[in-house]
Amino acid sequence: MPTVLKIGSVIFFFTSYDCNEPLHIHIADGSKECKYWLKGNDGIILADNNGFSRNELLKLGRIVIENYQLINKSWDEHCKNSTKKEYKKDHGKQ
Repeated sequence: MPTVLKIGSVIFFFTSYDCNEPLHIHIADGSKECKYWLKGNDGIILADNNGFSRNELLKLGRIVIENYQLINKSWDEHCKNSTKKEYKKDHGKQ
């Protein structure tokens, strides 16, 4: 579980098996967890939520947007050796 960012008790991460999916980030705080798809200039999309309030999600979404470059770079570094066609296609690396 590569951790990209930690703010207090909130952890921003992705998992190794995620490389076959488009760019996204998981966020956990205790038993709460959510997932955002990162769409570049088109912003972010909440993909899943388990326990975060609407206000917490808005704050977390702003943090994701503010740290887009870091998340994208970490994703590419972690997934660069992936043999998954979906990853290569989604990132223009065919």
